[in-house]
Amino acid sequence: MKTQILYGIALMIVAGCSQTEQSHNHGHEHVVQTGASFSQAALLKPAETVSCLLENGDTAECLEIAVKHKPDDLTVGPFCPATLQSAGGVWDWTGASPGLYRVDQAFLEMLSEQGYRMFDEDGNVYISDISKAQPVEDHTCIQVSEDDGVEITALIPLHPVMADAPAQLGVVNKIGMALNGTPIFSDAPSVQHTGHMPALDTCGGHVDPGGWYHWHANSSDIETVYEATGVEAYCAINQNAAQQFGYAFDGFPIYGSLEASGEIPSDLDECNGHIGEMSNGETGYHYHTSDAFPNLPKCLVGVQAVNNFNTTAQVGIGANPTEGIEITRGNPPGGGGPNPGGRQPLNLDEAAAKLGVPVQTLSDALRQSGRPPDFAQVAERLGVSEQELREAIPPRPGR
Repeated sequence: MKTQILYGIALMIVAGCSQTEQSHNHGHEHVVQTGASFSQAALLKPAETVSCLLENGDTAECLEIAVKHKPDDLTVGPFCPATLQSAGGVWDWTGASPGLYRVDQAFLEMLSEQGYRMFDEDGNVYISDISKAQPVEDHTCIQVSEDDGVEITALIPLHPVMADAPAQLGVVNKIGMALNGTPIFSDAPSVQHTGHMPALDTCGGHVDPGGWYHWHANSSDIETVYEATGVEAYCAINQNAAQQFGYAFDGFPIYGSLEASGEIPSDLDECNGHIGEMSNGETGYHYHTSDAFPNLPKCLVGVQAVNNFNTTAQVGIGANPTEGIEITRGNPPGGGGPNPGGRQPLNLDEAAAKLGVPVQTLSDALRQSGRPPDFAQVAERLGVSEQELREAIPPRPGR
């Protein structure tokens, strides 16, 4: 009930602001503050105000920012450890004994006990760069190479508008842009889903198959998570739980786990946001991150711009390569489970919904039927026809 009331209040406040906005010239002040706040080390050109179309059909003003594949002053990694004797980044494990772990010998041996062996008899870790070739082993630690020629263009509404209902964020959905010019995304794909682990570095980021770096956490407040979870890791980025981390793609600011005043935020809604005082002294809606990984909002309350994230990358999220260019980079592998099946899709949610069965039931049936999966056996287990199963789970391209 508290969440519904707060969301309603926020809707009325934003609506009221939009009616008086022009007379107070608040919009132009916001444009200047927003444009100036993004790091020059990432921008390809000065941020500018452009006309944009919102997902609700309204025409609006957006800040357009064009950034590099990675900020010039950002050092990334480590991701995958070369051997069991070294430590890599971190991973949020969702199998037995779930939680955030440092990618080291203890963690990799735990995964091996659960059927996901990512190292050989000599302790060398299986590492794959999926932009160059698909993994040879059933289970590998993924570490993608960068493409320093990639450019990213993002649109952020300058005058945020509350949506009729929050937009829930699932796996690898766009959340926003960090002030240093790094894209922010929701949960990375689980090992159980693909059979492989796209390891995050100790600041919570990794490289997309397209060659550009992005975060799956609030990197400027990630050590709050490490302290809460007992993970021994260090992020070289300046840590400040009270500072603004970035802007969500609906235009609302994202702060760390504390208020700008240093106090613990209260009355947070389901998206981990509320109305309160921000670092610029104004009062308005903003998000907070948390001390649990991934420490990002689970949903967005505002309306986003249409086509708000594009890259010149050959593949990956938002890929829009130059017409006629030769595609030399690869996409993520499919599969999943200790015995990944050749036809299992990357997203089982849609397939399970079509079949009317729980996702875990479908995943277990595919995994238990062998490699590749025996569709007749899986269909019998699920109580559906083999034709229905094949229609719900079509072959992946290139398989």
